[in-house]
Amino acid sequence: MTEAAMQTEPAPAAALPGETEPAGAARYKQYVTFLVGDRAYGVDIVLVREIKQWTPTTALPNQPHYMRGVLNLRGTIVPVHDLRARFGGNLTEATETHVVVIVWIGDQTVGVLVDAVSDIITVSSDDIRPVPPSEADLDQSSIGGLVNAESGMVALLDLKALFGGASMGMV
Repeated sequence: MTEAAMQTEPAPAAALPGETEPAGAARYKQYVTFLVGDRAYGVDIVLVREIKQWTPTTALPNQPHYMRGVLNLRGTIVPVHDLRARFGGNLTEATETHVVVIVWIGDQTVGVLVDAVSDIITVSSDDIRPVPPSEADLDQSSIGGLVNAESGMVALLDLKALFGGASMGMV
């Protein structure tokens, strides 16, 4: 991450319960952005537990093709999903330069294999655009919205939609 990325301004505080926000007031969230190939994705920073260098995982039988296996993270068994494969691409040829973004999804801890973490961005809720309808019969529910960043368009992931249900952990 760049030094400028580390110096992002904190997001304005949200209204406390019982308080109302002024009409038209934008809410801000921060997102950790990462790359898979030439595509940028982002996840809400509050869902990110940590970012770690790729290490080989222990494969389990009868898992979805995009599940790389599990790793032991200080006593917690974490399923690791390959985001490139999850979105229909080939399995990532993981090297030491790849990273696993460890996220919380509900009460589950899940690892997401990506090429590199790129930045932390602060986004106004007013700047998030909906995903346009697609001619292809593809499920776009895993993309919560799109936002323009300095580096280009970032697809904001809805982790519950992407990894929810049976696909989140071990089957």
